[in-house]
Amino acid sequence: MELPEDCLRLRIYLGESDSWEHRPLYEAVVMMARKEGLAGATVFRSSMGFGANSRIHTSKILNLSTDLPVVVEIIDEASKIQAFGEKIGPMVKGGLVTLESVRVVHYSHAQAKK
Repeated sequence: MELPEDCLRLRIYLGESDSWEHRPLYEAVVMMARKEGLAGATVFRSSMGFGANSRIHTSKILNLSTDLPVVVEIIDEASKIQAFGEKIGPMVKGGLVTLESVRVVHYSHAQAKK
């Protein structure tokens, strides 16, 4: 698969405990992105953050949260990202979804060593 130079980055900020159909929401989003043929998706788990309710979520031992911040990031051509964003709308009950223009400089998988 090739990507054009000008793409969009979709970022979905969630809580680790958010779910969709009895599975973690971040996992459901990644699996849907793969099914839809998007270029790739990455999940980042954070050690600390807060959102719209201003409640701190942290992995510090004294304040251990079971709902750490998670970000799903997907980059692809604009039409695919926009269509995908509409599909995940009903899935994301809370959190934040952003779109940003990005310039792709390199996109490939590692070549097998011979």
